This record gives sequence, C-alpha cells and structure tokens, in this order.
Amino acid sequence: MKITVLGAGIIGISTAWHLVERGHEVTVVDRQADAALEASFANAAQISVSYCEPWANKDAPWKALKWMFSKEAPLLFRPQMPLGQGWHQYRWGLEFLANCNDTAFERNVQQLVALGSYSHQALKDVVAATGIEYNRLEKGIAHFYLDQKSFDSAAGAAALMGKYGVKRRVVSRDELLLIEPAFQQYRDHIVGGTFTASDESGDAREFTQQLARRCAERGVQFLWDHDVLALNAQGRSLDSVSVRDRASGKVSALRSDHFVLSMGSYTAPLLRTVGVNLPIYPGKGYSATFKILKPELAPQVSFIDDSVKCAMSRLGDTLRIAGTIEVGGYDTGLDSALSRARCHMLARRVETVFPGVCDTRLETEGGNPQFWTGLRPATPTNIPYIGKSRVNKLWVNAGHGTLGWTHGAGSGKAIAELLSGSKPDMSFGFYGY
Repeated sequence: MKITVLGAGIIGISTAWHLVERGHEVTVVDRQADAALEASFANAAQISVSYCEPWANKDAPWKALKWMFSKEAPLLFRPQMPLGQGWHQYRWGLEFLANCNDTAFERNVQQLVALGSYSHQALKDVVAATGIEYNRLEKGIAHFYLDQKSFDSAAGAAALMGKYGVKRRVVSRDELLLIEPAFQQYRDHIVGGTFTASDESGDAREFTQQLARRCAERGVQFLWDHDVLALNAQGRSLDSVSVRDRASGKVSALRSDHFVLSMGSYTAPLLRTVGVNLPIYPGKGYSATFKILKPELAPQVSFIDDSVKCAMSRLGDTLRIAGTIEVGGYDTGLDSALSRARCHMLARRVETVFPGVCDTRLETEGGNPQFWTGLRPATPTNIPYIGKSRVNKLWVNAGHGTLGWTHGAGSGKAIAELLSGSKPDMSFGFYGY
C-alpha cells in the first residue's frame, strides 16, 4: 500500500521505518529540513519504562494549585483567555482532573507500562538491525529522594511497577552511591532512591535522524520543508492532504491509500478540521545541555531528581537536564521572564547536585548553555492515541507527552502492524479498536 506519514519526529520516523520494512510505499512530510527538529530535538534522553506514570494522580490537583504562582514549578497550568480560545485547554484540564484518582492512575499505568515494555524491545530490535549509534548508555535509570516521606512513597511506586513486570528496586543511599558514585558530592541531601537496571538512555534526535537515513536508503520518500495545509475529506473518507513547498510556495495534493498523522501537539487542531476531536494539548517542556568539565565526576547513570521532577542524562561529553511542564498553549519562545527563570533553574540544579562538574555558566557569565524548549503532545491520561480515526484512511499516532522517546519505537511498530492487518502483542487500548 501507499502510505503517507505526516510528521518526522521519533513517532513519525519510527512509523515510516516499520511500514517500509513491511513492504509499503512510504512518503514522509515535515515542515522542517530534517527529522527530529521539534519535540524530539533535545528531550530528557531517557528510555524509562520504570517511570511510565501519568501526571494525573490523587495529589496532582493540590500540587498544581500550590505551584500555580511559582515560576519554577514542575507542572504549571497557565489558563488561556478568553474562554472561547482556551476551550480546548479547559476540556483537557477537566479530563485530567477526572483521572486524578487511584483507580484511574493504576489503569493508566498498566497501559503505559505495556506500551513501554513493547517499545523498548522494538527499539532494541531496530538498533540490532541497523547498528545506529546515538550515545546509548545501557546503565539503568535511578531516582533519588530528598525527604523521608517521598522516599517512603517510592516503595509503593516500585511495587506497582513490579506488578506489571518492571523491576524498579528500592535502594538505600549507600546502595545508590555504589550504583552511581557521582552522587558523592550530594550524598548528605539524599535519603534514598530506586533503580531500574533494564532502563537506558540515549540521544533521541541522533537516533531519529539516523533512522530517517536508513528509511531513505530503503526507498522512503521525504518531503522536507513542506507545510501540511489541510486534510481534504470527501464525506467520511480522506481524499488527499494539501501541502506547500516552503521554498517555491507551490501547493500540491498528496493522495495515498492511508495517511498517518504524527504531528505531535499540532495533531489535534488538524484533526478538528475533519470533525475528529482528541484531547491532545501542548505541554511546554524545557531542557539544558552543558559541557562536562570533569568527566571522572560526571554521572554515567541517567536519573530523575524527584524533588524538582527533572531528569539528567549523560550524552557523550555533555550532560542534559530536562523537566518542568507548562500547560499553556503553543508558545515555544525562551525570551520571556518565565522561560528564563525555568532555564536558569535547570542550570542551578545541575550545579547544586554536581558542583564544578559542568560549565553551567549563563551566556551573560561567559558560558554557552544550550537551552531548549519543545511542545509535549499531552493527553489527560498520558496514554497516546494509536490507531484509526473515524475518517476512513486517516490514522493517528500522537499524544505521547513526555514519553515519546520511551514509546516511540513501539508506537511506530504497533501502527504499522495495525495497518498491515495484524494486532500488536500487548495489552493496550488502541484507538478505534
């Protein structure tokens, strides 16, 4: 079959790879000049099946209220006004609140972990088949906690993950230091942690761009620098997709047997034009990447700092920290006071945990930090939409939130299997099935 994939992030490129491997004729369309230049560009770099937890839990509403006026809050809900323009955000928020209970939390965890485990194996299979190198570190992922109450709750989280086959082990401070000696300078602040040996880390952008090259070698056609203008439906079926070449301005209509919409946070607005309403809303996430000055003192194990809900991963001679989410629209700027405050918080956190290990100086201090922001296509449950829409020939693979890298390879494989007429071997609620 002839299949067009709209979007060239980790989800879109993984989709294209698995489709072409199954013998389909594939075209990929993206407005950028290369793959992974938006939400997949500089994420937390973690393949974290052990952290496949939804944002929505019983404590989230109260925390969100407490954090609402903090520029450095891990999760910041910024209401959009007027109500007419912000309706989709409010709808998303109401569905999020409906999932802030223990029953929904465990139900959502089960699906997220199922997709995470399936996806991790799919990633390993792709790497084995292609030999792609992307600063991969198979050293597990740790969490550390700074107060006893948080550490005590880690046992419950580990037990829940264990219920679904993920071995997230509770460890003492001394055990954590044996796993990652780089925490030595910060040891007096750490109460304890958890560790999952099966998790890993690596550069999502490098992986995605390399996989796009492998796709091209297998015959996938790429329309770079092309805007997706419209989905053209005839009745209940998608007839074509209008795209515009940014260089020439030429508009053309693409026709295929099927179309897969993998445009991250921009998926939902496009779907609404053909009467499909999915609660996918952008969460603005931040990262900062710093040059390592003292490699012998820098961490090898990727980890999550529970106190600020930030992840840190080593990528070659750099250290990346990522975290904080703003649910507040499609802004991707870094020049506002709020954005600067959040970026500076990331720099301070690296310096606090690993003093003198990285060059965390700001540009005004003579440093060269690589600050970045991207839109996380979030659903209220954190569960992505993978499957067929009610418009014939139109498929969706979007809504992965902060877990796009963790779920990317498996999401691409799963939708390729569905399009090829088979059912993926996992317990997951596929969209439209």
